[in-house]
Amino acid sequence: MVVFLANRSNLQSKRLHDRIQNRLTGEFDTVRRRRAEPRETGPYRVVGEVNPRQYFSDAEYPTTTARIEIGFQLRTTASYEYYWINWIEPDRSLLVGWHQDDTHDDVGPVHLQINDGTTTVAHQPAEFIDSHPLDVLAHRLASLQDAVSSVEWENGRPVGFNTTTSAGE
Repeated sequence: MVVFLANRSNLQSKRLHDRIQNRLTGEFDTVRRRRAEPRETGPYRVVGEVNPRQYFSDAEYPTTTARIEIGFQLRTTASYEYYWINWIEPDRSLLVGWHQDDTHDDVGPVHLQINDGTTTVAHQPAEFIDSHPLDVLAHRLASLQDAVSSVEWENGRPVGFNTTTSAGE
């Protein structure tokens, strides 16, 4: 596979999100680009639906419904793009996502986050990747199963990260 890393300063948001949509189309069942909702930062999101049992090749995975939501904000006050790459399982009220933004300076420019519904239950620092957004996406997708597997559960609820894994990478 050849990855073309164009000059990031010339990226256009709609075109980038269209390219992300094209990239996900082969791996996810339903993929669409949508305008971001008012509570979301950045202009677009790409949403892909998938059966995690098939995606992770794990017949015992505890749910059959998940989606990934990806958004990049290209023009920021920082010297890099912001992004949100979230794995969401509605049946288990789980969100696991990498966020490169300005919301948690105490853990650095990038963090891996776990939510139980709308409640954030844990953050941990994640690797900062200074690269083209499509390269960042490829790296995060390659680490997705490890990130999701690192979630610790108690009484059927996500409570944090298994500290023996390095899911933030």
